[in-house]
Amino acid sequence: MNDRHLLLKGTLLLTLSGFLTKILGFIYRIFLSQVIGAQGMGIYQLIFPIHTLCFALSVGGIQTAISRFTAARAALKDEQGARDIFLLSTFLSVLIALLSSFFLYRHASWFAVHILLEESCTPLLKIMALSIPMGTFHACVNGYCFARKKLAVPAAAQLLEQCARIGTSYLLFLIQTEQGISPTPALAVSGLLGGELASMVFSGFFILLDYKKQQYSLRFMKSPFADIKAIVCLSFPLTCNRLLVNLLHSIESVLIPGHLRLYGLDNASALSVYGTLTGMALPLILFPSAITNAVSTVLLPSVAEQQAVGNRNHIRRSIFLSMKYCLLLGAASTAFFYFAGNFLGLLLFKSEFAGTFIKILSFICPCLYLSGTLGGILNGLGLVNQSFLLNTLGLGVRLAFVCLVIPKYGIIGYLWGLIVSELLSTLLSVYFLRDYFHT
Repeated sequence: MNDRHLLLKGTLLLTLSGFLTKILGFIYRIFLSQVIGAQGMGIYQLIFPIHTLCFALSVGGIQTAISRFTAARAALKDEQGARDIFLLSTFLSVLIALLSSFFLYRHASWFAVHILLEESCTPLLKIMALSIPMGTFHACVNGYCFARKKLAVPAAAQLLEQCARIGTSYLLFLIQTEQGISPTPALAVSGLLGGELASMVFSGFFILLDYKKQQYSLRFMKSPFADIKAIVCLSFPLTCNRLLVNLLHSIESVLIPGHLRLYGLDNASALSVYGTLTGMALPLILFPSAITNAVSTVLLPSVAEQQAVGNRNHIRRSIFLSMKYCLLLGAASTAFFYFAGNFLGLLLFKSEFAGTFIKILSFICPCLYLSGTLGGILNGLGLVNQSFLLNTLGLGVRLAFVCLVIPKYGIIGYLWGLIVSELLSTLLSVYFLRDYFHT
């Protein structure tokens, strides 16, 4: 099977898995919005900046290193070296995750009060901290599978994680209802923990079978110290970049409710508006990104392989095809969400606010889907500094809108900022890849 067929097959598989996961996730969010309410959704969403920071620290750069180095060595028929990379990278990543998890659990109250400015997030952060090592291991296995083109494993793990998350939350909801306990956002975070546990067990089982089948032995590890040095050299700047980007994103998430209060809303209303935007409208807008995320995931190791063997023509074709189909998908999504926004908001969430947000956010679809795919190509080519720059500038624009526009125009000002930042990120991505547009 040639590379084009593998790319198409992998994209279709991950797209199907992504769509099924998003459908389940969307039903799950509707369930959560009705069980814990808009304010509860807002509190639940507040912990994710800390969640993404921990993952950026433990696996953000290392997962890319696994995919890139494993794919490159596999292209050169170095099977032992490819598996060495995974083991060394995963050990380093999980070790960092365990330290991060321990620190966050011990200091959850401080993070809730001083960083998130919401004391009720303390128990949520403690539950979430337990999931970090599990999710880190799962992410490392995914990086290995993407590089080896064994895409059925991450696709199945993704579905299993979502099902376990929903099942855990629903089971706890039934138990709490029977005991007369009012559901809280901890219900959703417990589901997150259950999902990560299930995906970790599944991923670990696959890796054991894969290494046993190939009769891998640590005794034949060729140059562990040189490999670790290469892993660190690639992953360290990428991790620092992602940490800074996620830190800016965390600042943005914390500032939005505060600046909504400056606009004139009380605390409960500010959290409700924030929860409606991030927990209802944005996930719906991101629904079609199951396709572009799949393309991005498949393209990263693919372009790394082609770069290793010097095939620029293949890389150029990948860029043009991804741009063409992402723009078509984005245009169709913009039309659909704009004209159906109010209806979807009322039907799915029983919220007029959600409908308004969906209509405005519809305009970011072409840039949102395209920038994600081009970002995967940039990382696959090792252009981590360029990827960092465009992400930082995009977040900088959004922060400027949060600080300067929200206090005067409310949450609508933030939506304007999203549109401008996504347009800027897309234009910069195209600029950084301009050398591949020529034969």
